[in-house]
Amino acid sequence: MPSMGDMHDPHGLSDSASDAAADVSTVWLRAFVAVARHGSFTVAARRLGWTQSAVSRQIASLEGAFGGAPLFDRLPRGVRPTAHGRAALPHAEAALRQLALLRRELAELDDVAGGLLRFGAFATADAALVPRAIALFRTRHPGVTLAREEGFTGPLLGRLAEGELDLAVVSTTGGPLPEDAYALHHLLDETLYVAVPAGHPLAAEPRVGLDRLADEDWISGSPEPAGTLLDAALRHGFRPRIAHVVGEWTAKQGYVAAGLGVTLVPALAAQGARPDITLVPVRDEGVPARAVYAATARGRTAPPAVAPFLAALREACADST
Repeated sequence: MPSMGDMHDPHGLSDSASDAAADVSTVWLRAFVAVARHGSFTVAARRLGWTQSAVSRQIASLEGAFGGAPLFDRLPRGVRPTAHGRAALPHAEAALRQLALLRRELAELDDVAGGLLRFGAFATADAALVPRAIALFRTRHPGVTLAREEGFTGPLLGRLAEGELDLAVVSTTGGPLPEDAYALHHLLDETLYVAVPAGHPLAAEPRVGLDRLADEDWISGSPEPAGTLLDAALRHGFRPRIAHVVGEWTAKQGYVAAGLGVTLVPALAAQGARPDITLVPVRDEGVPARAVYAATARGRTAPPAVAPFLAALREACADST
């Protein structure tokens, strides 16, 4: 290992010296800071619970890693940092502070007392389920920062696969979910309702089969039924006539109230129904319920906050049913 005297670069360390400095032990730094703070090898050894010879060895190792120049002048009574020691001391103290901060942050992650949880959810889940879960989670883990985004199931799963989300609340609206790349944690199965104007002939029915709505105008979030709740109509044997494409649930209800058509409403969106429309449950036969899952990526270590957030989602689901 080259010494400081072997190097002629007045502006910094050579590559080999930089590599040596990068291999500095935190034990050496602790010993160095303790000796500098107390001005004595003997006192530093006592405070650290080491022998004096052990402290001397750590200082000698650190001096070697930094090129061989002495870090302390040995005086008749105690020691005093040399110019090299005075230059090194604030960096050593800063390094130990950063390591202590790192240990604290990692401990907070393990204790779910800090860190960041990134998650996404489809719009209907964001209406009631997710806010309830967030409220429950924050009362228990106020130090965790939550970063939420809203989107469709497909894009949310894509962001999960890319490592841009830690968890996604998704549904089977567009069909079965892929289980090879994702761990799917079942949350609930949603009943489907059909929203009709208050005076509609089917408004008084206790349940209705979708085949009785084959001639209705439909309000949907997409011009094509595939990949939407209206997939259920396709499976029931008819292609729904989509009269109006409306994305937002409140707006869809306004179109229904105005007599412009009917729309399918999942249970998660049913709680905010307008008083001038009627929600009629759809009979289950031939129309499978929509399943809602919390998805995590397989093969990736989830942040510790994922498990308690999943527990909050499940508790929020229990409150919703």
